[in-house]
Amino acid sequence: MILAIDIGNTQIAAGLFNQQHLCAHWRLSSTLDRTEDETWIMMKSIAQANGYDITGTTGVAISSVVPDIRHTFEKMSVKYLHCDSITVDSTLDLGIDIRYDNPAAVGADRLCNAVGGFFKYGGPLIIVDFGTATTFDVVSVKGEYLGGIIAPGIEMSSMILHQKAAKLPRVYLSFPNKIIGKTTESSIQSGLMYGAVEMVEGFTKRIKEELGQATTNIATGGLARLVLNELRTEYILDSFLTLEGLRIIYNRVKNRESHGK
Repeated sequence: MILAIDIGNTQIAAGLFNQQHLCAHWRLSSTLDRTEDETWIMMKSIAQANGYDITGTTGVAISSVVPDIRHTFEKMSVKYLHCDSITVDSTLDLGIDIRYDNPAAVGADRLCNAVGGFFKYGGPLIIVDFGTATTFDVVSVKGEYLGGIIAPGIEMSSMILHQKAAKLPRVYLSFPNKIIGKTTESSIQSGLMYGAVEMVEGFTKRIKEELGQATTNIATGGLARLVLNELRTEYILDSFLTLEGLRIIYNRVKNRESHGK
């Protein structure tokens, strides 16, 4: 089995794969001061609660935007699973051609989304990931990663409004009944949620115009399902796209190693 770990700024998503099947998945908070021993106990316990024993894991694939936490998982893999992990970056055989000015600057999670999206759906492709940041990634019909867009995430925007404006409260992230808010709370909800909808609609339209062709559109990330319900443009919900991309990359790398390439 393969353990796929996506380390984000606020949460860590983990998935256990048996060949191509995602058997179990869970989330942890992205805590910097957790040791590899504490991390192992949490990972093992949560897997057991899902009915799986990860002690027999044969490989670990890591995507990370937080280097310190990545190091913790790398040490955990060696100490408790007795296997080296594969950490995703632009130097690996990803199966896509990265057409970014500086390929090393592309976040590992974005690379995983691009790989997972292209190998599952083909191109041209727009992938929107609703995470700490809301990212848009574009893949061509030839499997070229063309770049994308990085915008503040919905939760980040909510937090900054509350922190920087003394009279604005934190609000529950949901769509109000009407776009014209009658209270401060509903006005903020409208700005955050309908603002996200219009951003996706607008960016999708502009990306298609720049490409000059129709696209398959994929959405992933924690708030994707909520936003998709209000979109007029068709998007496919793929909640585990990043983990799927990790699995695909891991298998590609190991296949090359086994053939001595």
